[in-house]
Amino acid sequence: MPTPSITLAGATVGPGNPLFVIAGPDVIEAEDFAIRHAKRLKEICAKFGVPYAFKCSFDKANRTSIKSYRGPGLVEGLRVLAKVKKEAGVAILTDVHEISQVAAVAKVADIIQVPAFMSRQTDLIVAVAKTGKGVNIKKGQFIAPKDFAHQAKKAFDSGNLNVLATERGATFGYNNLVVDMRGFAQMREAGLVTCFDATHSVQLPSAGDGETAGERKFVGLLARSAAAAGIDALFTEVHENPDKALCDGPCSLTFELFEETLRDVLAIRRALGHQK
Repeated sequence: MPTPSITLAGATVGPGNPLFVIAGPDVIEAEDFAIRHAKRLKEICAKFGVPYAFKCSFDKANRTSIKSYRGPGLVEGLRVLAKVKKEAGVAILTDVHEISQVAAVAKVADIIQVPAFMSRQTDLIVAVAKTGKGVNIKKGQFIAPKDFAHQAKKAFDSGNLNVLATERGATFGYNNLVVDMRGFAQMREAGLVTCFDATHSVQLPSAGDGETAGERKFVGLLARSAAAAGIDALFTEVHENPDKALCDGPCSLTFELFEETLRDVLAIRRALGHQK
């Protein structure tokens, strides 16, 4: 089945189109923090001429420990994201965990994300799809790539074709994830526009004594491999000081590493004729 193009935040995404970039800190730590990151990431993406959406969560509901930082919550978080959207002039992607959050989030976000742990929740996917906003469904660590089309079809059948299918690694024993690069071809064969989450894919889930550990050193390697496998979009978490990040610091890129990774990915896409 040929993969059609979709529209996300006004950008055309899919085969033959520029790489779509989703990047930002894992969670909102403060208003000025979010605005600062959005502006810097926008500048880097503009340098390479690629469309960009700022990603940040208002609530990390799937943390390992009840003591882990979750974010400012729905009301304050959406206020901050609205401010980011206005001051930085960026599209916004954020995630929802409950159907009750969807309507409020749709007033601010251009793309609404269904988290990997929630990717089998039919009613949540349907509610997100019916907003008419772009939909990013993270592939659960427990779902085979060839089976992921069933989740996307829930959105399609709800009247929304603008669905991005994001790979973020599969569970490989305890405390480890692997990425099967064949999965991108399998998802494309199912008619899905594909994205690679390069930073969540290097997580070592729950390996940090109540926190998620990670191996940042492998982000670039996996991103380059995914570019060669033919992704349509790239998702990364970026933090100005990952070692001080309140969530997913071990997986997050610095601004410098993000720029280096994006440069490499685009070079591979150009070599393959996927990027002008």
